[in-house]
Parts: sequence; C-alpha cells; structure tokens
Amino acid sequence: MRTRVPVTLLAAAALLVAPATKRERVWESIARRLAGSYSSEAQSRLDPDYFDVRCEIVPFWKGRPGFGWLYVEGSVPGLQEAPYRQTVYRLGDDPSIPHDERRFELRAYAVVDPRRVAGAALDPVRLEALTDADLAPQPGCSIVLVRGDDDTFTGGTRGRACPGSAPGVAYVTSEWTVGRDGLTRWDRGFDAEGRQVWGATKGPYVLRRVVAFSSVESPP
Repeated sequence: MRTRVPVTLLAAAALLVAPATKRERVWESIARRLAGSYSSEAQSRLDPDYFDVRCEIVPFWKGRPGFGWLYVEGSVPGLQEAPYRQTVYRLGDDPSIPHDERRFELRAYAVVDPRRVAGAALDPVRLEALTDADLAPQPGCSIVLVRGDDDTFTGGTRGRACPGSAPGVAYVTSEWTVGRDGLTRWDRGFDAEGRQVWGATKGPYVLRRVVAFSSVESPP
C-alpha cells in the first residue's frame, strides 16, 4: 500500500533544502568580506597623520536563524583589551521592509555594558553570552551599503542621523568601502554647526585584512 505524505510536510522539506537566493548569497559575501582582523599599520607608516589602529570584526550568534551578527571592535596595538569602539551590526533583510536590490543595510546596535565584552575579539566565546537585552538599537548609525558594478560595496551612515557621544560632538558620520581584500572607514564627528571636530581630516583609514575568519554563517 502506498503511503501518502502530507502536502505540508513536503512543503516544509522543500524549504529546508531550498537553495539560497541571489540576495542571500550577496549578504553572505558581505559577511565574509567583513569578518576578520584589520590593521592600518601600512598607512600610518606612509602618513603620520594616521594612527596605527586595529579593527576586529567577529561573527557571533551563528546558530541563530534569520540574521547574521557581527561584533566590531576598534583598538590600538597593545591595548586590545581597552577598545575605543564597540559596535554590533545585524546583517539581513527585514521581510516587512521593501528593499532595493543593490542596497544593503547593516543595522547598528550599541552594547549596553561595553566593559562586559571589552577585548572579546581575542576571546569570541564571550560574545555568545550576550542576549537581546544587552544590545540597544542605534537606527541612525546603521550602515547602508550599495553594491557597485565592480562588486565593491560603498556607503555609510545617513546625514546627521547618528548622534555623537563625546563632548562637543553633535553627530558622527561613517563612510565605508568594502572590497575583496580590505576595508576603508572614514569616521568623523561634527559639532552642531557642522564643523568637523573629531576624526581624520584628509580621508579614510585604509584597513588591510591580516586575518580572515574562515567560518561565517550565511546570513539571509
């Protein structure tokens, strides 16, 4: 006697084996390009106006369905346990929001208690203990990347939407270029009149990847 398999079970099985969409593959590419250890040492040797800084981008919550998560930590050599920047980005499309095929928004979050995970780039297991309650959304600080014809992603924050936290800094901007072999970031702070009061004045930091993470979940 033939056994009939319920249609709902067949549909569920099809979803489990469904190949990634083109957009999902692009999100995966962005995650893989970003994850790793970066250094501006080469740039600082050529131009003393730039400091030698480190940028660690670590994937975490890799078992969670729906989105990819990256922890970004900025520090100077020898002081990686006391980072000057700690940010979390969520990768993936919100199904309730229409999107442009070339546009990819990395949602920004602040760590509520940054001291708890300071230096976690050296010990990523600590990041797995974070919960949703440990992250505070920063919608104005999200990074919007646009995919170019050369497969490079460029973009950044929008206008004056990202508030500053340092004295005298009304808002900050961050401009990114994500290539296959590295990342550039131009982070600047401005006062209420739009005058730059913080950050590099000549152009972005050129961050060369020195270590790439080999295992990154494929975010949608």
